[in-house]
Amino acid sequence: MRRFFAWPVLAAGLLFAPSFRDSNEQGFVRQNFDFADSQIKRMLKDVGPETRFPRTTDSTGRLVSTDMYDWTPGFFPGSLWYAYQYSADSSMKTAAVQWTERLEPLKDFRDHHDLGFMMYCSFGNAFRITGNQRYRDYLVQAARSLCTRFDPKVGCIKSWNTFRSWHGNKVYHYPVIIDNVMNLELLFFATKVTGDSSFYRTAVTHADNTLKNQFRKDYSSYHVVCYDTATGKVEGRETAQGYADNSTWSRGQAWAIYGYTMIYRETGNPKYLKAAKGMADWYLNCKTLPADKIPWWDFNINQKGYKPGVNSYANKVRLDYRDASAAAITSAGLFELSTYTGNNGKKYKAAAITMLHSLASPAYRADSASNGNFLLKHSVGSIPHQTEIDAPLVYADYYFLEALHRYDQLLKGEELYPAAKK
Repeated sequence: MRRFFAWPVLAAGLLFAPSFRDSNEQGFVRQNFDFADSQIKRMLKDVGPETRFPRTTDSTGRLVSTDMYDWTPGFFPGSLWYAYQYSADSSMKTAAVQWTERLEPLKDFRDHHDLGFMMYCSFGNAFRITGNQRYRDYLVQAARSLCTRFDPKVGCIKSWNTFRSWHGNKVYHYPVIIDNVMNLELLFFATKVTGDSSFYRTAVTHADNTLKNQFRKDYSSYHVVCYDTATGKVEGRETAQGYADNSTWSRGQAWAIYGYTMIYRETGNPKYLKAAKGMADWYLNCKTLPADKIPWWDFNINQKGYKPGVNSYANKVRLDYRDASAAAITSAGLFELSTYTGNNGKKYKAAAITMLHSLASPAYRADSASNGNFLLKHSVGSIPHQTEIDAPLVYADYYFLEALHRYDQLLKGEELYPAAKK
């Protein structure tokens, strides 16, 4: 098993929780944003014109980029916006605008469900910071495009066009993955700025059916739920990127925590807060969660009663990999959840701080001018697919910066979402 050391200063987030105005913690945030600023500026020199979007590195450490139709292109522009918001560096804003506006054609994209990641992480941050009405209009059109993937019979937005099971050759035609709840923020935004409640209704219907069908009684999550296109009923529950169909994929649980916290913020419905707390408690109380709170890529690897599908690469490779991306997403989500849960929020805040400090430690944060100029090391894309194993990932960096941004707001005594329906 690979060893990860809990650095003494990081070992207990509870050390940091009582004093949100601690100057040492503000220095911690500043140092990490300064590091991000220097890494991102080197990345901008390496990646070239705004036609290919950084995603990861290959086995030689060379940058791997994608076209705009991958699910990840919104994260790099979003990271630029967070870096600009902290530094007020005009050159960073110029880059953020250029990289964001390159994605404008995606407002009409309908081929998969990831428009929230693609458009809201880029144009959503751009609109939040600049107020540019063109960005608002692009986001509304993207919400319309996303809604074309909603089938009232199923009651969910279709994630991928098909999903091939790891068990033989079974192909499903209406897969819905847990990640999909993250895209609902785009729909809530569209209702707020247009007054058209159809976006809101679609988001809530998807949230309700996902809550009903994608979680076990203990609030652990299935990755993929497949629906019968004729009846709308559940046809199967499997995994795509997790260890086994009945296991809990770490990043999937992270999406769930973040997603249902956001859904509560946008609706004010306490059932979503109850769900978010249940998902967070399951994650934090899981016996396999390491002390530094950076999870293994799946919570159930190598456990009795959990077996990968016959065609999954998880049958053929060592499995002791952490997933920094799951921790970054969870940290950002827990910072927000802590603001809605009264005294119980202290434990979520403490856990978020522990995760953030662990991610910023030498065990997970890259050295300057290394790691393809990504910020974090040791993430996992998909072991079953034999891709991005123990690698940097652009979305790990994005949520690391978002978690830092949220922590910075709390340190300053600011509300994360003043208009939230609490």
